[in-house]
Amino acid sequence: MTTRYDADGGPALKPLVFQILLALGEGEPRHGWSIIRDLQDRDGFADIMPGHFYRTLRAMLASGLIEEADPPAGIDDEEGERRRYFRLTRDGVRTARIEARRLEAVVLESRAKRLLSSNRRG
Repeated sequence: MTTRYDADGGPALKPLVFQILLALGEGEPRHGWSIIRDLQDRDGFADIMPGHFYRTLRAMLASGLIEEADPPAGIDDEEGERRRYFRLTRDGVRTARIEARRLEAVVLESRAKRLLSSNRRG
């Protein structure tokens, strides 16, 4: 069964999906291990399991949020042949923006209800 990520009023994205979209958000194609290392540097993703990560990537490919890409210029051909590179699609960019706005609204509401302060320490 393929997971469908609906950016038009659908449920919130799973955190891993959104984090992958963020990791690819700079526009440069990246290979899976590079994305995993990026995620491991973020809070809550230090213990990410490769099997779960790659299943999520496959679902994101199937739903059109990401696509395979050629290695960036300057990558050794032998290295590029062993690795699969990914980049965001237009739907992926649109979905990431919608999710970012949804999360921003949650943060604003949390601040309005004094659950979060405006500064980072509170």
